[in-house]
Amino acid sequence: MDQDIPYLLLTPGPLTTSRGVRDAMRRDLSTWDVDYNRMVQAVRAALVRLACSSAGYTSVLMQGSGTFAVESTVGSVIPPDGKLLVISNGAYGRRILQIAQRLKIDCVELSFSEVEPVDVSRLDHTLANDTAITHVALVHCETTTGMLNPAVAVGDVVARHKRLYIVDAMSSFGGIPLTMEELQAQFVIASANKCIQGVPGFGFVIAQRDTLESTQGWARSLSLDLYDQWREMEAHQGKWRYTSPTHALCAFSRAIEELDEEGGIDARFNRYSENQSLLSAGMSDIGFRPLLPADLQSPIITAFHFPTDPRFEFGGFYDLMKARRYVLYPGKVTDLNTFRIGTIGHVFPQDIRELLEAVAEVVAELELEW
Repeated sequence: MDQDIPYLLLTPGPLTTSRGVRDAMRRDLSTWDVDYNRMVQAVRAALVRLACSSAGYTSVLMQGSGTFAVESTVGSVIPPDGKLLVISNGAYGRRILQIAQRLKIDCVELSFSEVEPVDVSRLDHTLANDTAITHVALVHCETTTGMLNPAVAVGDVVARHKRLYIVDAMSSFGGIPLTMEELQAQFVIASANKCIQGVPGFGFVIAQRDTLESTQGWARSLSLDLYDQWREMEAHQGKWRYTSPTHALCAFSRAIEELDEEGGIDARFNRYSENQSLLSAGMSDIGFRPLLPADLQSPIITAFHFPTDPRFEFGGFYDLMKARRYVLYPGKVTDLNTFRIGTIGHVFPQDIRELLEAVAEVVAELELEW
C-alpha cells in the first residue's frame, strides 16, 4: 500500500487515487486560460476515443457529482412531449426515476428486485404496449448490490423498438470494456471519480452528436442545460459556461494518461476483476457470504451479508477496519443487512490480500460465530 495514503478507500467513489493524480492538482489555472481550455478539449476527445469506435459522437463535461450529470441528461434530452421508461433494480435506478418525477417528466418504471437481473422480455413487452415511451434509461452497474445489468441486451431491445437509450455507466465506464456502438446508446453518463480514477468535481456525457444537437431548448434547468454546455465548449474551444473545477480537471487529465499507461480499459478491467475474485474467495473463506451469485456480480463493488452472529454491528466492524487503514462502505439494500467492499481505484491484488488479512484479524478480535 502507498504509505502516502492514510486510508485505502474500498468504495465505489471517491476512490483511492495515485500520487500522480493528486500531484496534478498542485496547479492553479484560470478558467479562461488557453492551456486549461486545451486540456478540456483533450479530455473531451479522449472520452470519445475511450467510448466510441466510429465517428458521430461527442462529449460534454458538467460540474457537480455524477448525479448532476444524470439530472442534466434526463432534464435536457427528453422533449416536452416525451416519456421516459426507467429500468430499476436498485437505488440508483430509482434515483433516475425520482429525477424525472421532480422535473415533471412523464415517466414509468420497469421495476425488478434488488437481487433480480433485468428481464429483457418484460422490457420488450413494455415497449411494444406503450408507444408513448420515447426514451429508456438503465444503470449499467447498480452499486446498490454490485450487480452488472445486461446493458447490451437492453440496447438491442430499445433499438429494435426505435426508442432512444440513456445508460448510467457511472461505476463502469473506464473499468468495463463497452462501446457506444455495442450499447446502441445515444447517451452514456459517468463521473470523474470512478473507474477513470480521478477526483470528484464533475461528470460527463458521451453523446451521439446528431441526437444531442436536436435537443436545443428542451432543458428544464439553466445550470444543468446539457445542450448549452456542449454548445459553449464547442464554440469556445473548451470553455465551460460557469466556473469549472479546474483542479479536478487537471487530476482527470492525468488519470486518463495513467489509464493509457496501464494498458487501457481492458487492462484495468483485468485488474479490477482479479481484485474482485480475490476478495470474493477470501471473504467466503473467512465466513462472509456474497449477496449476489458470481454470474450477476460486477468487478466494481461486492455486497456481503452480515454474519449470522447477532453481536455483529457494522459500525464497530467499520471502525476496526478503518483503524487498520481500510475504509469500507455501508449497505444500501432495502430488505437485507449488507455491507459493501469496492475493488476499483488505485487498488491492486496485493492490497486485497492485505485487506483480507485485516478482516480475518478483526473477525478473530470480535470472536464472531458463523
